This record gives sequence, C-alpha cells and structure tokens, in this order.
Amino acid sequence: MDFVDRKIETPELVVNYIREGKGAPLVLLHGWPEFGRSYKKNIGPLAQHFDVIVPDLRGFGDTRRRDGKDVERTTAQILSNDLGAFLDALKLDRVSIVSHDVGAYVAQNFARYAPPRVAALFFFNCPYAGIGTRWGEGPYLPEAFYQYFQQWPMAEELVGYNRDTCRIYFRHFLRRWSYDPHTFDNDLEMWVDNFMKPGNLKGGFEWYRGALAMRLKWMKDGAPKMDPITCPTRVFWGDSDLVCPAAWGDKLGDYFSNLKFTTAPQAGHFVHYEQADLSNQEMLSFFTPLAANGSWKP
Repeated sequence: MDFVDRKIETPELVVNYIREGKGAPLVLLHGWPEFGRSYKKNIGPLAQHFDVIVPDLRGFGDTRRRDGKDVERTTAQILSNDLGAFLDALKLDRVSIVSHDVGAYVAQNFARYAPPRVAALFFFNCPYAGIGTRWGEGPYLPEAFYQYFQQWPMAEELVGYNRDTCRIYFRHFLRRWSYDPHTFDNDLEMWVDNFMKPGNLKGGFEWYRGALAMRLKWMKDGAPKMDPITCPTRVFWGDSDLVCPAAWGDKLGDYFSNLKFTTAPQAGHFVHYEQADLSNQEMLSFFTPLAANGSWKP
C-alpha cells in the first residue's frame, strides 16, 4: 500500500507527512536510518482506528527548511520544537505519539516541555538518559562506529558517491540490526532512493553531529536525574537489538512513572517493521482504551 504525501508549512520548515484515517490523532516519529515510510506496515492498520500522522523529521525524507539551507547539528530540542510547530500548523492541541530511535528522543523532549499536549507515549527501542555511561563502554563502541564516522564531512561524500556505495552502507544497518538479516531486502531500494535525494544523507548525519555533546556528557557524567514523564507509556523493545540492547531498559522506571515495558521476540532494532503484525496489536491494545475513556481527544 502506498500513501499520499502532504506538505504543510511551519515558521521554519516545509514538512512532508502522511495522514490517514480518522479519530484521535496519533503521530508516528521515525528514527535513523529511516523516514516516514518506514512505518508503511503500520499506517494502514492503525488508520482503521485513529487519525494517523507520519511526518518526515527535519532533514529526513522530504521535509526541508523553508529558506533552502541545509540542516545543521540537529538536536532533540530542535526536533521537539519542530513537532510543536507542526502540530500547531495542523491545529492539533493534544496527541499520542509512537516513536523509535531518533523519534524517541523527540517524543521524550516534547512530553517534558509540553506535557498537556501528550496523551500517551509508545516507544519501540527507546534510547533515553538512563543508558548513561553505557553508550561509551568498550565492547559496545564497535557497534556505534557510525555515530563517529558520521561526524566527518567526508561521510556524505563516501556514502553518497553513487547508489552502490549508498546501498552497501544502509544494507549493513538494515541487515545487522534486524533479527532476520533479510527482512528489508524487498524494500532496500526504497531506502537507497530516499538517502540519495539531495540533502538526506547530511540531514540524517547532522542528528549525530548535534547529539554528540549530549551523548559524550552522559558517557562522562553518567545518567542525569530528571523528573519522570507521567503520561501512560508503553515500551516494546526488540530482544535482539544490537545497537540499543533491551537490557538497557533497566532504568526506564526512573524516567517514566506510568510504564509498561516488555520485549519483542524475534526482533532487533526495527520492531515496528520486523514484527509488524505484533507491533500493530500492541499499539492498538495500548491506545484503544485511552481513546475510549475520553482522556485523549481529537
């Protein structure tokens, strides 16, 4: 199933997004190496029950700055501000959010600075402050090589040299980080098409450049103390994730006070794609009662 791309302007961006269904608004935020259509297996089933809204984040997919400039050193705060402006443009006061990877940072930041606007949160493989120094542990660092390689301007030139180099790079992550390494084979060219668009490699890499200071601080100082997020929260973490291991969810209770956390069997980093049917069931079972009891209104 394909979807219609829509555009809407905010003060800084022209946001590309998909919108399907009707009912209580449910926003889906993607991670890296992803874009809105990485939720292609989830949008249709969710749209039978909710107003499903899937934006491309700043610098990803087809979302662009209005002034035509490249994105630079993106942070969770910048992307969170983008989300608020996007919801304002859509005239939506209160939403629930599904998120993954980069999107999880955005959802947490937004829930902290604008709690009345967030009814509930659902995370796939949730990077969060409680991971702390573990981001810098020696045995983990080879898995995270890309976070440091992508600091360098040559990264875009090397990865984007041609479609073959782009395919080699993203095939590595889609295969290595999945429970079944062939899960993405049928959609690999869609990933190559996306990241070969002008600005998209840099747009994704700028997240890692902007987030580096935060990550290094956590490595040095450990997990920061924060007031917990209080809205209903569900975390569904792939039990075979190599880049963000499920064991790192052990401190989630310190950062979310209304939490249910379980792991997803036979799934790696991309649970929503690898185990789409199970993920859709989990999301519907979590969000449907919230929509029914009136705590989350369109």
